[in-house]
Amino acid sequence: MRAVWSFWTKPFVRHHRKVWFSERHHLLAWILSVESARAHYADTALVTDDEGADLLVSKLGLEFKEVSTALTDLRESNSGWWVLGKLWAYRLQTRPFVHLDSDVFLWRPLPERLVRAPVFAQNPESFPADDSSWYRPAFVDAVVRGVQGWLPREWCWYIAQQKTEAICCGILGGTNVEFLAHYAKAAITMIEHPTNESAWSAIGNVIGDNILVEQYLLAACIEYHHRVDQQSFRPLTARYLFDSVEEAFDESAARREGYTHLIGGAKANREIMQRLDLRVRRDYPKLYKRAAEVAEQIRASKA
Repeated sequence: MRAVWSFWTKPFVRHHRKVWFSERHHLLAWILSVESARAHYADTALVTDDEGADLLVSKLGLEFKEVSTALTDLRESNSGWWVLGKLWAYRLQTRPFVHLDSDVFLWRPLPERLVRAPVFAQNPESFPADDSSWYRPAFVDAVVRGVQGWLPREWCWYIAQQKTEAICCGILGGTNVEFLAHYAKAAITMIEHPTNESAWSAIGNVIGDNILVEQYLLAACIEYHHRVDQQSFRPLTARYLFDSVEEAFDESAARREGYTHLIGGAKANREIMQRLDLRVRRDYPKLYKRAAEVAEQIRASKA
């Protein structure tokens, strides 16, 4: 199994940099994510743009078996759709893989029940049907339909069933790479289709709706091809590292699986960032030093 990371720098610079305690801690997370997974998966790949390759490979010194700068082609894309970088990475894969967010750390290999599955991810998620959570499929569906926009057939079927489940993609992968590429292409088309441009303009800030295109549509595609179109991607089932959101946030379950995901506010938590600092300084001292140097270079360039 190949371990894959993606880094589209445009949305990071414009939106996501500020969620980290510091620039240095962002780099330390990259070190720990890549090095912890590389201990189990020798076949590693980075999908990024020219700036990302310069930062992570040339300056920081992370090593990957393969580096693609395909995301350079996204230079004109709307950075609000930050998930495009991940979707491009999913679509590019041609053999079984696991894509890891850069704030995910694997302390041990993923269990066999996952790596043998056609599709696997971190955990399923449920949300209220009234669009009162981060997920608001009915609202987005209405806006796109209101401008006669384009929606994947899987989305249309799933929302007609009034489904309220999505899939957390802290990790995403599987053996059915054809299905995963199909899903990624559908998600990319939903974002980039010319008829949808006015819908996204009407919504305005789409950052919060990335999870619909990535995580809600993924659940829709899996369910549709499991129940309606069973011929295109057989066999199609999904497995999860954790059976629920509650289990994913259970520290004992995370320890059992050897898995850490710095979700949300954890990236700015002083105590957690101190633990990250200590771990990288102890286990990867050369890379730790490089991270400090690169962070200082970035700080100086902004001064």
